[in-house]
Amino acid sequence: MTLYGILQLVVYLVVLIALAKPLGGYMARVFENRPIGLDRVLGPVERLIYRCCGRSTTDEMGWKAYTVAMLLFNFFGLLAVYGLQRLQGALPFNPQALGAVSPDSSFNTAVSFATNTNWQGYGGETTMSYLTQMLGLNVQNFVSAATGIATLAAFIRGFARRSASTIGNFWVDLTRTTLYILLPLSLVLAVILVSQGVVQTFGAYAKAAVVQPVEYDEPVTDKDGKPVLDEKGQPKTKKTKLTEQVIAVGPAASQIAIKQLGTNGGGFFNVNSAHPFENATPLSNLFEVLAILVISGALCYTFGVMVGDTRQGWAVLAAMTIIFVGLLVMCVVAEQNGHTLVKQGVDHTAGALQPGGNMEGKEVRFGIANSALWATATTSASNGSVNAMHDSFTPLGGLVPMWMMQLGEVVYGGVGSGLYGMLAFALVAVFVAGLMVGRTPEYLGKKIEAYEMKMASLMILIPPAIALIGTAIAVVTPAGKAGMANPGAHGFSEVLYAFSSAGNNNGSAFAGLSANTPFYNTALGFAMLFARYWLAVPALAIAGSLARKKIVPPSLGTLPTHTPLFATLLVGVVILVGALTFIPALALGPIVEHLILIAAK
Repeated sequence: MTLYGILQLVVYLVVLIALAKPLGGYMARVFENRPIGLDRVLGPVERLIYRCCGRSTTDEMGWKAYTVAMLLFNFFGLLAVYGLQRLQGALPFNPQALGAVSPDSSFNTAVSFATNTNWQGYGGETTMSYLTQMLGLNVQNFVSAATGIATLAAFIRGFARRSASTIGNFWVDLTRTTLYILLPLSLVLAVILVSQGVVQTFGAYAKAAVVQPVEYDEPVTDKDGKPVLDEKGQPKTKKTKLTEQVIAVGPAASQIAIKQLGTNGGGFFNVNSAHPFENATPLSNLFEVLAILVISGALCYTFGVMVGDTRQGWAVLAAMTIIFVGLLVMCVVAEQNGHTLVKQGVDHTAGALQPGGNMEGKEVRFGIANSALWATATTSASNGSVNAMHDSFTPLGGLVPMWMMQLGEVVYGGVGSGLYGMLAFALVAVFVAGLMVGRTPEYLGKKIEAYEMKMASLMILIPPAIALIGTAIAVVTPAGKAGMANPGAHGFSEVLYAFSSAGNNNGSAFAGLSANTPFYNTALGFAMLFARYWLAVPALAIAGSLARKKIVPPSLGTLPTHTPLFATLLVGVVILVGALTFIPALALGPIVEHLILIAAK
């Protein structure tokens, strides 16, 4: 690891932690309906929305009503995105005259963006019209992120309230999150990105004549844009002469801003944030990768403010940061060593003219440190955007983003969903501690009983079950195996990564897997649905149960949950659950691939 690389990582972490308190305090004021400054400008808009919807800020909901409202809102959003894709050929703002998206791909994408996963089995610039990108995908980037944050706000109220039957109002939480948090931050970030060269236009794609025409093998596709296979199951190609280059543009900056801040991750272009029109400079790279984690990290401080003890929020943030830093170092070291290149005679030593290490699949303007940082950050949150191809990482370097997702997307995690997932682990941690000392576990003055543990267990066990069962089905069925471009351990890693991504609502891909097929579009679509709502519903059930309970005064036997000891216990529970669940599967993929390369040396 170079000194310059270390400096970049340290600066990133310092800025991220420094922003947690001011942003977290601001968000707490938003959820507690306290003055925030922006309400002078946006207050009339907020009140107009409530009048149009027939809602009042004083009407609160029990956890069941809150859940029904959340599910119905997301369901109709899913239908809207599906309809836009199927009808986009007849709709405006489509200068490239792109046709309707196939039914299975439309289903997958609609589910993906409604669940804040943003998995993409298609090429954005060759599949989606401007209208679909803006009205469908970009709107879902806002409201799916707001749904996660609203669910967290209700979850926190379960701890903060006593003897209460309500946990807030979903419509109010959704509106205030969108108006006062996501919109202002997105506007600022979009302006910064445009200043760095990220495109924002409604114009048609640009064209340029190439200097030297060349022949190339063009994939043969059917009427739905899917590859046509030959008798051996390989994609067919035809000889084509390239004389003109089509340069895709569009309203990208506005979508990229919210895709990062809302931990969405869907790319406007096919290669995502490795594309210079999405991520133009090292400075834009810094702002984008910072945006991935800034809200999730700050929500920890919001949690502390809302429960009346900021030390609780710092303890959870510390546990997240410990895991993040450890795996970040592992990824950077694995990529900087670049041992897979040694037998090929490639000089992988860092010097004045090269970053060294494994640069395959990475942008030279970002290098090893920023590529590894992004890979670790995007999979620690449920973001899924990439500025390098994870499929080209070394086996251990690729293991890091895979395992980050498999931990449950709780190391910062998605906006809202990451923290309520980590708090489920916190409930398990205090339960384990209570078993060791023989007393009823408590967390923030609330007794943790059988009902809360059942719901927390569902939240922890469902994502691994989805990922592992989905992977097992894919690697033993002809339809699943047909999408694997690589044999052996690496091919298995590609499938495991895909279902780990869908089963934890991440959205990033390992590449090398032909996922835009009826099998994968359907299987991954259902995986994303289950992973999102089978966690959100138990989280709200816990909130409702805790809100009804009285506060139990602390005693000499109460486990302090704001200390380094508890943060260490929490880290141990997260790591052990992830290790015990996924180590056998990882041993069949990246671990055995690493051992094969070591033996080959």
